[in-house]
Amino acid sequence: MTFNERVVNTNILVQKFGGTSVSTAERRNMAVSKVGDAIEQGFMPVVVVSAIGRSGDPYATDTLINFAKSIYKDMPKRELDILMSCGEIISSVIFANTLMSKGYKSKVFTGGQAGIITDNNFGDAEIIRVEPQYILDALNQNIIPVVAGFQGITVDGDVTTLGRGGSDTTAALLGEALKAYAVEIYTDVDGIMTADPRIVSNAHILKRISYNEVFQLAEQGAKVIHPRAVEIAMRGNIPLIIKNTMSDSPGTIITQYNNVYNNIYESDNLVTGIANMNNRVQIIMDLDKDDKDIFGKIAEEKISIDLINVFPDKKIFTISEFDLTKLEQLLNENQIKYEKRKNCSKVSIIGNRIRGVPGVMARIIKSLSENGIEIYQTSDSHNTISCLVSQDKADKAVKVLHDEFKLENYN
Repeated sequence: MTFNERVVNTNILVQKFGGTSVSTAERRNMAVSKVGDAIEQGFMPVVVVSAIGRSGDPYATDTLINFAKSIYKDMPKRELDILMSCGEIISSVIFANTLMSKGYKSKVFTGGQAGIITDNNFGDAEIIRVEPQYILDALNQNIIPVVAGFQGITVDGDVTTLGRGGSDTTAALLGEALKAYAVEIYTDVDGIMTADPRIVSNAHILKRISYNEVFQLAEQGAKVIHPRAVEIAMRGNIPLIIKNTMSDSPGTIITQYNNVYNNIYESDNLVTGIANMNNRVQIIMDLDKDDKDIFGKIAEEKISIDLINVFPDKKIFTISEFDLTKLEQLLNENQIKYEKRKNCSKVSIIGNRIRGVPGVMARIIKSLSENGIEIYQTSDSHNTISCLVSQDKADKAVKVLHDEFKLENYN
């Protein structure tokens, strides 16, 4: 289904404001002006907010958790979720009050009141369904709903949280359920860039990018938008727009190719962006036929593996450094011989146009080798090629590849 074919409430616009966008009165006023702009353009905005507080603030989630755990450290996950939901609830009330102080009618909704129904996997709940009738009722009364992100409710009435990137997920879920025109994600950057600007000074803002490409950027370590939110938007074919609360930059549109935002490619570049993920550990396991169930046991321990290369006598893959102790314990218990290489980084190029194009991997290997960067391992898919390098060479690798594929000229 194309954007033009799907059923769209063309006047509903979901606007999500992240923690940096609501952290001060000045920034909240800027965010409210974005809501006002949407109304002037004929939209009915639905606002989703992240928590205001950051560690050290009296109302920050971390502060509340530390306070509770100072009394009893083994807090049940159910009670922890109730506590963790408070930051977004506080933020939603403050934002709604800011709207009302400017003359707008507004009403606050928790995730549960917004109709987000989840399972009871506290801390990382899965969505069962979304029933947004209360949101629609508010819109029909010209009231701006302000929804606390990051949370839902079980069928039994227990508060749940949606895990990392939960407020992005809330916005995408509501966009899909409301059949919104688009979902705007407001943050403190002007859009998605070809690389991390802290690494590459001439990184370029992308005007448009596909769902698949941004999903891969996020999966490969770029801090742009949570992959879960991209999956939901892609499923509902809802355009996502990454914008800056503090500027009037048009931002980056994330969408399919065959919709109203056509001509998605801005240039002839094979590569759209580069991402890197630090704190990776390479594992080389010596296996025989009796060890074939080891990957099932790794999965049972919820250890995520990546960059998998399989050979008759050995298996090579990477894991997060945070899972190393758990993996080593498992391998030792099963008497698996292994080697490890710590302090690695996965550097990835992403672009839908690299599929089937010969010579891309050769260019990567040549450019990195000429700059003294050893490649420990590679992996590729239809739109992603990844290389494992030493973490102390990762920034240099990103810069080299950004230059090699001329992403500074992406326009």
